Amino acid sequence: METYVVKNEKDFEKIKDEKGYSYKGNLRIECDLNFIGRLYVEGYLSIKAGDSIKAGGSIEAGGSINAGYYIEAGDSIEAGGSIEAGGSINAGDYINAGGSIKAGGSIEAGGSYGISAGLSITCKGKLIYGLKCFAGICTWRAIKDDEKTITCGEHNGGVIEYGILKEIGLEKSKTIISRESALSMLKTKYNEDFEIA
Repeated sequence: METYVVKNEKDFEKIKDEKGYSYKGNLRIECDLNFIGRLYVEGYLSIKAGDSIKAGGSIEAGGSINAGYYIEAGDSIEAGGSIEAGGSINAGDYINAGGSIKAGGSIEAGGSYGISAGLSITCKGKLIYGLKCFAGICTWRAIKDDEKTITCGEHNGGVIEYGILKEIGLEKSKTIISRESALSMLKTKYNEDFEIA
């Protein structure tokens, strides 16, 4: 299957059709994209590390969807393979993957829509959905318990119809400031000059 590489919006416009954008092959995106309409890819969809994709419509790939930062769709996100993002995965409608779903941030399906995955669902942030969530509904081979586990920082959804929930707690955020900023804050608070020894 041929791979088309998108390095800028001009490259992306070459695959525009009447419903949005489509490509009959693999699609590798090496830039941030924000567009209206749907994106359909017959093969895999890969978004380079550090980049993200935001669609006003749906995002659909026959293979996997992989983004270095976030994946966001106004409608659904659907992949024949896995869905993976370094940041969050956010859909206005349902999220469906033939393989696993994994996010470094939160995973959210909009409204009353749910999430389904052939294998595990994992996110460090919140797992948010409406009605139902399914993990490990693999139909092509036998699976183990860890392949039907839903691991999340916080579960905030409807009913887990199939899968094993494992809440790990949300990470506490850290603020890192420079020495100069710390000294400035101390000076403002105590109205004195400070030095670091």
